[in-house]
Amino acid sequence: MNISSILSILSLYDWLALVWFALAWALYAGYARRVNAKDSSLLQVTNRYRREWLMQTTARDPRMIDAVITQTLSQTPTFFCSTTILVIGGLLAVLGTSDKAAELARDIPFVARTTALVFDIKLITLVVVFVYAFFRFSWSMRQYTFVALVIGAMPPPDTFAEGKSAREAYAAKAAGLVALAAESFNDGLRAYYFAFAVVGWFISPVVFFIATIAVLAILYRREFKSDVLTVLQAN
Repeated sequence: MNISSILSILSLYDWLALVWFALAWALYAGYARRVNAKDSSLLQVTNRYRREWLMQTTARDPRMIDAVITQTLSQTPTFFCSTTILVIGGLLAVLGTSDKAAELARDIPFVARTTALVFDIKLITLVVVFVYAFFRFSWSMRQYTFVALVIGAMPPPDTFAEGKSAREAYAAKAAGLVALAAESFNDGLRAYYFAFAVVGWFISPVVFFIATIAVLAILYRREFKSDVLTVLQAN
């Protein structure tokens, strides 16, 4: 099969919508990381609270409350990781019966008429999105285990008070790990949002294109213009 035959599987509008989806996701992720490094965003502001939390941890003994907080934080990516596995399994099950699913989709008035092969490509795109989300959620889970390890190895408050260990440096290290875990979780959650845009592709490439724009707008508002961010930034 040559390149022209591969390209002919999808229509021009389908390819344009798919390329726009991939570019929009990649460019927004890059933009979010740059803004998080220098400007105010929900992730950056919550990172300040993470640093304050870990600074207080260095003065606590025992640190049971910090263990509970770490466990609570890790429960959310654990839940999403398990849910993502179920979603992937469901999509693969539909992929195994894509002929019947495509026939059912053709009966819906507002859904674009496509071949079973094109329907499979759309399903595979969804699978790829959720596989990416699974890896980000599972990595977030593992990073939280590193956080628990660092907190468990944290010297007693007296050691910090005597100057035998740098309190700020240790707290910054632990907070950095928590921030990385939160960023990994944020990437996985962002994939869920973009998965809804892919669902629009089953209706038509135009809906797919518009849904991608809508997801970008929602993500931008929630990460950079939300009411939660305003409250957290207030003195």
